[in-house]
Amino acid sequence: MSVIRQTLAIAAGILLLAGTAYAAEPFSITSTTFKDSAMMPKKVAGATKTNPSCVGDNVSPQFSWSNVPAGTTSFALVMTDPDGRGIGVDHWIAYGIPASVTGFAEGETSKPSDKYIGGIGTAKQSIYVGPCTPPGTTPHHYTFILIATDLDPKALPAGLTKLELFDKLNGHVKGSTGIIGLFKNPL
Repeated sequence: MSVIRQTLAIAAGILLLAGTAYAAEPFSITSTTFKDSAMMPKKVAGATKTNPSCVGDNVSPQFSWSNVPAGTTSFALVMTDPDGRGIGVDHWIAYGIPASVTGFAEGETSKPSDKYIGGIGTAKQSIYVGPCTPPGTTPHHYTFILIATDLDPKALPAGLTKLELFDKLNGHVKGSTGIIGLFKNPL
């Protein structure tokens, strides 16, 4: 081992012993319904009867988050399928989630709730709308992005699109985190 590497190793050991190398845990979102970058179960897929690609029960995934950035007063949660329709599909836009909320139970956001303000996704819905991937395609990547903000939970009106929401959040973001779920139509 070179002298420089030995010196760096000793310095790293001293920092660890001094406690300065222990950083706070990062802001994160997890789900018991699926693991990050893994396949989501069929039950989370959309249940629109007029669309043969919707093969599920539209059960929204469970989410919990931790290590919230200081100064957070509300959250926004956006679900997008960047693979959908070749230009992306916004499945769920939720915001005005009070900082006291630390997650959602499975199925909780498949209907209106007083825990969030519903925006408008591609399907013109203000609640969770699950995947409806066409049969025979590769798995789509459903991104769930949780954004910590310094906005009052009631600061924004209902019905914002993702782009309108992002415009309103400009200058108010304290941090963000995400999780990806994959889904492939089993047919």
